Amino acid sequence: MLIGVAAAVLACVGYGAASVLQAYGTRSSATGASGRGKSVAVTATGGPTLGATIGAALTPAFIAGTVLDVVALAGSVVSARLIPLFLSQTIISADLVVTAVLGVAVLGVRLYTRDWVAIVTVVVSLCVLGVAAGHRGEATLEPAAHWGLLSAPVLILLGGVGLIRLLGARAAVAAGLIAGVLWGAMAVAVRVLDGVDPLRLGILLADPAFWTIVIAGLGGFYLFTVALQLGSVNGAAATLVVGDTVVPGITGVVLLGDTAERGLGWLVAVAFVSAVVGAVAVAVFGAATTRVQRNPAWVSATV
Repeated sequence: MLIGVAAAVLACVGYGAASVLQAYGTRSSATGASGRGKSVAVTATGGPTLGATIGAALTPAFIAGTVLDVVALAGSVVSARLIPLFLSQTIISADLVVTAVLGVAVLGVRLYTRDWVAIVTVVVSLCVLGVAAGHRGEATLEPAAHWGLLSAPVLILLGGVGLIRLLGARAAVAAGLIAGVLWGAMAVAVRVLDGVDPLRLGILLADPAFWTIVIAGLGGFYLFTVALQLGSVNGAAATLVVGDTVVPGITGVVLLGDTAERGLGWLVAVAFVSAVVGAVAVAVFGAATTRVQRNPAWVSATV
């Protein structure tokens, strides 16, 4: 249990710091283009093109953030295998706090009282979840369900890309949320993956859950990068948290047998909902602040 919690905390810090570095890299890419008298390539609806997104991903700060993402991913994998998903994913969702604090220092993000109230709500809810969490379930999914687990992220990714093309410059919240759903599906796939203990490479590679991890991981990474290009780092991280927490949390309880301490199921439910509501509030407030305070040069580069 303690190892799983420690791994989740590692993932929390890694993902939070990575988001800030990636946002910094995205902004420096857009600012650099504006400084050279160029504009970042956008689609007809105002959203960033694939080339612009790749350009942002190749900045040094973004690459450093990606390295931290890999470290955080390792922590999330360990935690997903050892503790209930609603606990591991909600601890990881505290990366929202790491992102907010580092965003102030690195990106000059201004946090208002409402932002801090929402952030504290998330933190308190996480503490309550940690106290009330029970045991990791031992249930498994049928082989056919592994194929369903693979097909769902593929459809969600395709639908997400289409939705972003449609929304264009207004797609920040949608991109972050869909990225979170994909990473949530990845957490579920990690939990049910065959051929891990003991390690049997042939079984592991033949399991559709393994390819779910690959597709959902890469797809979520792309969509989160788009969200960072179009919106505030706090807003993007918060919407990511919603999908990344709700999907595996509910799946773990309903299908995999994750439990709360006896008599504390109601408290887990309240804390879970509070954490998600707090994250949504941070996303909404961050989006509103971005619309009001966004630098004109940044607007011309991203909208």
